[in-house]
Amino acid sequence: MSSLGSVLLEHYEAFRKRLRRRLGSDDLALDALQETWLRVERMGGAQPQRNPVAYLFRMAVNAASDQRSAHARVLTGAEVEALMEEGTDHLDPATVTFGRAEMSALTDALRELPARQRAILIAARVEHRPIEAIAAEHGVSARMIGKDLKKALQHCAARLDRPLVQRFGPGAGKPS
Repeated sequence: MSSLGSVLLEHYEAFRKRLRRRLGSDDLALDALQETWLRVERMGGAQPQRNPVAYLFRMAVNAASDQRSAHARVLTGAEVEALMEEGTDHLDPATVTFGRAEMSALTDALRELPARQRAILIAARVEHRPIEAIAAEHGVSARMIGKDLKKALQHCAARLDRPLVQRFGPGAGKPS
C-alpha cells in the first residue's frame, strides 16, 4: 500500500465528516472517498512533498466535483425516450409566449454582462468546459473564474427574477 493510501485510511472518518459537511450528503462523501482511493492506487508510490492530508482532501473534493459534472450531463434512456415522445402539441400559446419572453430576458441579461463574464458563463454552462480550461484560456486562476461565473449567474438570476441555486458546498440545492 502506498503512503498516501495509508494516510487516506488513517484519516478516513475525518475526511468523511468534512466531505459530508462540504457536499451536503454522506453518499456523495463516500463516493468521493472511493474515487479518491482509486486515484491514489493508480498513482502508485507518488506522494506530495508538503501536506498529504490536505492533498487527499482536495483530491476528494475534486473527485466529487468530477462526479457531479458527469452525472449532471447524462440522461437515462427513459428520459431520452420521454423527450423524444413529447411533442409540442401540449404547448398552449401562453406557454410559448412566456418561453419566448424568458429567452428574450436571458438574452438581454447576457448582453449586459461584461465580455469576460459572458464568455465564462457560456463556456461553463453551455459548452460544459472545465473551469481549469477556461482559467487557462483567460490567463487567470480557477478561483477567479469561479467568482466571475458566480457573478454572472447572480446577474442572470436577478434579471429573470429567479432564485440562484447553489450546486456545490454547504447549502447545495438550496436557493442562495
